Amino acid sequence: MPLIYFLPPLATVLIWSGNMTINQLSVGAIAPSSIAFLRWLLALAVMTPFVLPTVLRHRAEISRQWPKLALLGLLGMGLWQGLAYIAAETTTATNMGILAAMVPLLTVLLSALILREPPTLGGIIGGLLAFVGVTVLLGRGNPLSLLHLQVALGDALMVVAATCYALYGVMLKRWSMNLPPWVMLYAQVCFAVLFLLPPYLMGPMTPIDGQNIGLILYAGIPASVITTFLWMRAVRQIGANQSSIFINLMPLFSALIAMVFLGEQVASFHLTGGLLILAGVIMAQTLTRPFTRDLTSDKSSRAR
Repeated sequence: MPLIYFLPPLATVLIWSGNMTINQLSVGAIAPSSIAFLRWLLALAVMTPFVLPTVLRHRAEISRQWPKLALLGLLGMGLWQGLAYIAAETTTATNMGILAAMVPLLTVLLSALILREPPTLGGIIGGLLAFVGVTVLLGRGNPLSLLHLQVALGDALMVVAATCYALYGVMLKRWSMNLPPWVMLYAQVCFAVLFLLPPYLMGPMTPIDGQNIGLILYAGIPASVITTFLWMRAVRQIGANQSSIFINLMPLFSALIAMVFLGEQVASFHLTGGLLILAGVIMAQTLTRPFTRDLTSDKSSRAR
């Protein structure tokens, strides 16, 4: 496989990691409800001239599938990034990058629950490893502190946000729609803008100025439109499974970018928790032998 095929997923994850720092820089510069809404409004404005003619040709299918598209827009655009902007007020970009890397593992677990896909050996063992890593991270090196609910609100919100995005991926797989990828994305962004409009109007509506316009531009174009194009290209060239492995680089990229632009320091609990989560995610993606088959084989061998 040509090495150039790995550039799109690598660039996507790098831009996503940079967006974790953008989340931090937005604190104090623009309200979470404002950047969440303006980001997708900008993305919608950029896509409209190129995608709208195709959308109009598929309007009958969109009208049939609108409840599914609305839920996908809420999960994948509204809640995933909306919660991340709120989380940035009480956690670090490093923590956000580590917790966002749980998405592939959460996708495996939710697929087993919702799609009835048999759990794998790697999914079970990797899930336990990642869970321990999350407790180390959320407890700032002391998992027992979780018993006293000593968890930063931002970290808890990032866990919820990652779960929403994992659920988005699972439902996207479950609901097969006869729509081109860009048309599906455009429809979801339309619904996301509608969902994010009420919080934006309820305020505080931060005015656009020289301090925050760059944040909105980065979040609305590279982190929304360009990454979508690159990710779809990556899935087409190397497949969804191999592409998702690159998400494991988010903790590293997020930490490095945060160290350069925010001056964040990496503590020992970041390394411990991040490595456990990373090991769990890699195990879930590589050890794909169904766990139920192992149980069946053990019963058969005992019967003989």
